[in-house]
Amino acid sequence: MKRRDFIELLSGSGAGVAVSAAIPGVRLLSGQETKVTDERKASEADVVIAGGGLGGVAAALALLRNGNSVILTETTDWLGGQLTAQGVPPDEHPWIETHGAPRSYRQFRNRIRDHYRQHYPLTEKERNNPHLNPGNGAVSHLCHEPAVAETVIRQMLIPYLSSGRLLLLMEHSPVKAAVKSTRVQSITVKNERNGMLTTVKGVHFIDATELGDLLPLTGTAYVTGTESRSQTHELHAPETGDAANNQAFTMCFAMDHMEGEDHTIARPADYLFWKNYTPLLKPAWPGRLLGLQYAQPQTLQPKDLGFSPDGNSTGPLLNLWNYRRIIDRKNFKEGAYRSDTTVVNWPQNDYMPGNIVDVSPRELKKHIDAAKQLSLSLLYWLQTEAPGPGGGRGWKGLRLRNDIMGTADGLAKYPYIRESRRIRAQFTILEEHVGRENRARVAFSGQEKAAPFFDSVGIGYYHIDLHPSSRGNNYIDFPSLPFQIPLGALLPLKMENIFPANKNIGTTHITNGCYRLHPVEWSIGEAVGLLLVFAANNGVLPAEVRKTPGLLKRFQAFLRTEGVETEWPGS
Repeated sequence: MKRRDFIELLSGSGAGVAVSAAIPGVRLLSGQETKVTDERKASEADVVIAGGGLGGVAAALALLRNGNSVILTETTDWLGGQLTAQGVPPDEHPWIETHGAPRSYRQFRNRIRDHYRQHYPLTEKERNNPHLNPGNGAVSHLCHEPAVAETVIRQMLIPYLSSGRLLLLMEHSPVKAAVKSTRVQSITVKNERNGMLTTVKGVHFIDATELGDLLPLTGTAYVTGTESRSQTHELHAPETGDAANNQAFTMCFAMDHMEGEDHTIARPADYLFWKNYTPLLKPAWPGRLLGLQYAQPQTLQPKDLGFSPDGNSTGPLLNLWNYRRIIDRKNFKEGAYRSDTTVVNWPQNDYMPGNIVDVSPRELKKHIDAAKQLSLSLLYWLQTEAPGPGGGRGWKGLRLRNDIMGTADGLAKYPYIRESRRIRAQFTILEEHVGRENRARVAFSGQEKAAPFFDSVGIGYYHIDLHPSSRGNNYIDFPSLPFQIPLGALLPLKMENIFPANKNIGTTHITNGCYRLHPVEWSIGEAVGLLLVFAANNGVLPAEVRKTPGLLKRFQAFLRTEGVETEWPGS
């Protein structure tokens, strides 16, 4: 196969490839199979979106504000995906306040800040701070509570719910699909509470689920796991591909610290296992997982970490408490909060022992339950055995905040998933397109820009960040370059009316590491939604837009009128 053909099609066979027409069961995080008692009459809309994460929400908003009707389904009872139900404050690039994401994403961020200004007892200084960061977390310019983002998303959707152009099916998961040739006719979703089935029909379908659930149901060709270096010629690809080799996932939780009180949880059932667990990785992890040391992602050398609640100094060591802090009590009037609140999404609760992509419901539940035990064990270890104040052991005042996550057990509603099924796309983004070192080596000597894509429909940036994997790889973490989002990566090879809007676009295992974060997911969803608007307005199939230069140029102009940047400044 010619190099150009591979880049355009990624159609070779081998490890890392999986094509299926059905999921071998129903995905239920609770593990409780409920008897189906009824099936509702089909509902119809212009577009059906499965998955209410940031990509699904952005696609819905783009379609709705342009006059389309939408059915949006979501497995949990919160919209917002990784930002809300998964409990992860936004991972963003340093230019996010002014550029590098759609106008709608920055408006969404400003709405979050306005919510705090209108409803929280901020200090005057912070109320007037245009770059208010409620948590002052180190990971983002805007670290905030999951429920605030969910509230803002609901507010943005309310007018369309009121007008009847949006049907929202919460706690519904896709379980089957009807497909005719290259077109999806309908999908059937299951109510996670009572087992009732509902069939929904549309002209187009968008898969914004966290694991790419519609791909196997609809027979849309996809890949999983790692591609081999011989397939992709990527600098950081392994010699051998492995379809089951996916990044760790995490069950996040939130906690605060009530000094002088004892909020120690009951010892988790699997605590002794996790207390003594050492990840079996190559290169090696430095000791037990439950500790204040990890493998520094760029060098893989042992690195010490600090931990001290409420932002107290840990000297030169990174204080994990501050890393994803979502409430910094100093931002609020005195007495409003007794403690900061932080989210725990750390190296110590990355779940590495098992893969959850393309597995049975039983296997999925087993690993999610184990990941919950890991997170609870980490909390218990912090409360009882971590280096504590005055040279002692444990921080008994650490309090699990189940109200922050909106769950009974205090853990996030859904696992934070870093990798999913990925479509076999008309164009696949390779490391040579966005990786700084790889780009410099492959005929682009000395060039400090990512590949320009003629069909760019958005821009984004994050370093290539792959967490330890289910097959024993340690971190793969290295610089990328500010990149574009090519339309070809959003178009499946054969299917005409189903499109990705999450981590399921045409990337490789490697390039997924920089295309998977919050603002990029929003950008992908908005681009897909606007593509469907433009195609319908011009009476063409969405794939024809990329094939027809005149149409493509007009579509890119339309994107820009909608506030979507298609080029980085100065490119």
